[in-house]
Amino acid sequence: MSDPSIEPPTTCPPRDAGFSLVELLVTVSIMALLATAVVISVGPVLGKSRIDRARADISALESGLEQYSFDMFNYPGADAGLAALKTPPSGETNGQYRPGGYIKRIQQDPWGNDYHYVVPGPRSGGAYDVFSAGPDGQVGNEDDIGNWN
Repeated sequence: MSDPSIEPPTTCPPRDAGFSLVELLVTVSIMALLATAVVISVGPVLGKSRIDRARADISALESGLEQYSFDMFNYPGADAGLAALKTPPSGETNGQYRPGGYIKRIQQDPWGNDYHYVVPGPRSGGAYDVFSAGPDGQVGNEDDIGNWN
C-alpha cells in the first residue's frame, strides 16, 4: 500500500532550530543600551515636570485662597490652613462660604508631601506663603517651590 519509492520529508537538525547563546546575548545587550539611553534622556525631563506640576498646584491654591478672601473678607488663618478651602468654617460667617468649597481637593506635592501655608507670608512679602518643600522634603532651603518664585 505504501510506495517505498516515496521518502518521508526530512526535518531540520535540532542544532538549527533556535537561537544561539551569542545571538541572545547580542540582542539583550542592544536592548540594555537602548533602555539606558532612554532613561538618561528622560530623567531630567521628569524632574522638570514635577517642578512644573508643583507650580501649577500652587497657582490653583492661590486662586482658591483669593476666592476665599473675596467671599470671607480675609484669608484663612494659620490654624485652619489650606483645609479651609475645602471645609466651611464654623460660626456666623459660614453663610458666605461658597457651596462645595474653593478647590476640588487638597493634593500632595509631586514628591508626596503636603503643601505648606504660612500667614503672613514672610518669603513672598504678601498676606500668605503657599509652597512645597521640594524634592528633599525639607522646609526652608533653596529647593522650596512657592508663590514667591
